[in-house]
Amino acid sequence: MTAPLFRAVVLTLFPEMFPGPLGMSLAGKALADGIWSLEALDIRGFARDKHRSVDDTPMGGGPGMVMRPDVLAAALDSATTQVGPDVPRVYLSPRGRRFDQAMAQRWAAAGGVVLVCGRFEGVDERVIEARGLEEVSLGDFVLAGGEIAAMACLEAVVRLLPGVMGEAASLAEESFAAGLLEYPQYTKPRVWEGREVPEVLVSGHHGAIAAWRRGEAERITRARRPDLWEGYAARSRG
Repeated sequence: MTAPLFRAVVLTLFPEMFPGPLGMSLAGKALADGIWSLEALDIRGFARDKHRSVDDTPMGGGPGMVMRPDVLAAALDSATTQVGPDVPRVYLSPRGRRFDQAMAQRWAAAGGVVLVCGRFEGVDERVIEARGLEEVSLGDFVLAGGEIAAMACLEAVVRLLPGVMGEAASLAEESFAAGLLEYPQYTKPRVWEGREVPEVLVSGHHGAIAAWRRGEAERITRARRPDLWEGYAARSRG
């Protein structure tokens, strides 16, 4: 059997959460077909005492607990031996850079990723520095841990791998591919509850359809995501 195109290792205190949704639909089929591989590595397996402790009280006082650097570093080093030293090593954290489509593309091209799912009040800063972890956030909100974020990120990455999506055109035309949100989609019936499909879409005029779709994508992006629109408009002017 050939090696997978993409290898993911998730460091977590709850390995039983995986593959979860990643074992279903397109990602699940690609996993079964060997296009990518997934290992959920239990951080507790690298604990140094009989109680399998992975955390301790924060230095300087404060609420909660912090994940120990020695335990997490041992887990990271084990993961690195499996996927190689050149793939992204990521700590999923609310203070990280927001995950986006460009990041998903970069990870997919790297051939693998190591994702650290934090818990408690976070992880010791020294392991972030010592192991060169890239901090990534799913959005401006806080989850109980990084597992759900890891699943979302991997879903975005895996669908970019060759052989996962049915048509390359589907990737080229979807949201963010051109820096825009996707245009509205319609299907049969032509009239539903008094609402008609836009006339241009049944005209058979491919140039007019393409122009309508681009215009709608621009209109929606400008209204809903001015941050994306600003970057798209700047590139268009340049």
